[in-house]
Amino acid sequence: MTHHEITPKFQPELTPTLEELEAQERRLVFSRFTHEDAWALGSLLVELARERQAPVAIDIHRAGQQLFHAALPGSTPDNDAWIARKRRVVERYGSASYLVGARFRAKGSTFEESSRLDPDTYAAHGGSCPITVQDVGVIGTVTVSGLPQLADHRLVVEALETFLNKG
Repeated sequence: MTHHEITPKFQPELTPTLEELEAQERRLVFSRFTHEDAWALGSLLVELARERQAPVAIDIHRAGQQLFHAALPGSTPDNDAWIARKRRVVERYGSASYLVGARFRAKGSTFEESSRLDPDTYAAHGGSCPITVQDVGVIGTVTVSGLPQLADHRLVVEALETFLNKG
């Protein structure tokens, strides 16, 4: 019997530790990332979001170019603004937007108070993860907006794990 089978369906949301978030990031590394990969990963995210009837927008960028975008029922133009703000955090810090926010919280502050960046341009809220290629580094982002920030983050991580495990 696997761990998932005995885990109760409704356990309280546990906030991941910095160590867990950093380990997650080290694990989620691509050997390469093509236009086809962006389409497949984006399509997987759409599938996962539809299963949950999640009102999200989904975005994948690589090297400054949008390779994938989808807006599901219930999402709004505001979600695209959040995507852009979260994506800029990943591009600037090279880490998941949720992890960046968590690092500021761990120091007893907030991103908004201490980053010295315009909160209308940058948001260290969960939902944007780096696309990291082995021996290259961060080459892009995959971002979801529309759910509470930890749920946005977890949806992206689940899609990345599923995608990378298929390879």
